[in-house]
Amino acid sequence: MAPLTRQRKKALAAAAGPSIAPADRLGALPDDALRRILGFLPAKDVVRTCVLGRHWRHLWKSASGLRIGSAEEPAACGDKLMEFVGSLLQARGGSPLETTPKLNHETNLLNLINPSLVNGYYEPDINRWIRHAVMCHVRVLFLGFSRTLHWFEVVSLPLVSQHLARLVLFMLELNGNFLDFSSCSVLEQLEIDHCRLQSVNRISSQSLKSLSIIGFSVLACSFHTQIRSPNLISLHMECITGRAPVLERMPSLVEAVVDINLSQAKKLVLSANIEMIIFRRDLIWCPIFSNLKTLLLNEYWCVPGDLSALACILEHSPVLEKLTLQLFCEGSKSKVQIKGSPDPAKRSTAISEHLKIVEIKCEVLDQKIQNVLEFLSKLNIHSYSLHFEE
Repeated sequence: MAPLTRQRKKALAAAAGPSIAPADRLGALPDDALRRILGFLPAKDVVRTCVLGRHWRHLWKSASGLRIGSAEEPAACGDKLMEFVGSLLQARGGSPLETTPKLNHETNLLNLINPSLVNGYYEPDINRWIRHAVMCHVRVLFLGFSRTLHWFEVVSLPLVSQHLARLVLFMLELNGNFLDFSSCSVLEQLEIDHCRLQSVNRISSQSLKSLSIIGFSVLACSFHTQIRSPNLISLHMECITGRAPVLERMPSLVEAVVDINLSQAKKLVLSANIEMIIFRRDLIWCPIFSNLKTLLLNEYWCVPGDLSALACILEHSPVLEKLTLQLFCEGSKSKVQIKGSPDPAKRSTAISEHLKIVEIKCEVLDQKIQNVLEFLSKLNIHSYSLHFEE
């Protein structure tokens, strides 16, 4: 084959089309795709794309994600970091944030390396970053400080968002009303990992479906944190210290894993659905409630023909003073109240020697209530008095 002449080479090159640089080939993608790709890059790399060409000059300002600091490229510290992020957020304005990508705890939205950042000097700036992300309609938000030695304190004001669907909090100190999500109407997933909730009075959300409080999270020690989430489907709690929380009514709950220290409780309300066979089976792991003096149980513990659950909880409550059985009724709405007490001369060893009052609240005196009374009589609990409500 004859060698190609220079003129022939030019003709072939012209037929093949112009050479396209890698950046230009990437730039041929739709802008929405480019914004999404940029959302997975560290913030500094996103800003650097402005030098790739005219088309890229302002595209970085509307990246769908925002990631400040990563394991691969640690964030700058101190004043330089504050200056960079301040300029970045100012340039972005109100551009929407679809999500803040997370590969692990090292790639959170706010992943600050220098422990001095959590000592108070920069807290107002960092809290403004959080508010900015919410203002930009972020749907998935990760906040974490995984390399610091202290918990970062988040401001107590609650979040307000009609777009936030998932929130992950790591290594934070949560205070006041921050966990009041009444103004986050579509929030469905809340994950709290290695956080302090010592000043949190309540966790509340009407929309929440999944809640997990795990890791070395610390609950309040001077009061009981209330968890008010009526539409919750999944609950996972593993806390190491603090008082047991108060779980309000959760009629939609399907799955629950609770690993907290209830054994030191002085007053306890245990309520469950009659169908929860797994819970009944797990009673073999029931702890000794060494401080429990007041106990309220619902009808789940008094299944007709099987009162083993009630017997188990009584055997594990050695200092119990008052037992209330709220059977097939809603507390104050009960029409019948029965009060009894153990016979001091024939007290059963299966119950607390301190037990003084046994109270039964019910709607009617039917066979199910009679079965409970017969069981209690075997424990030598007699001397009943009846009160009927109009």
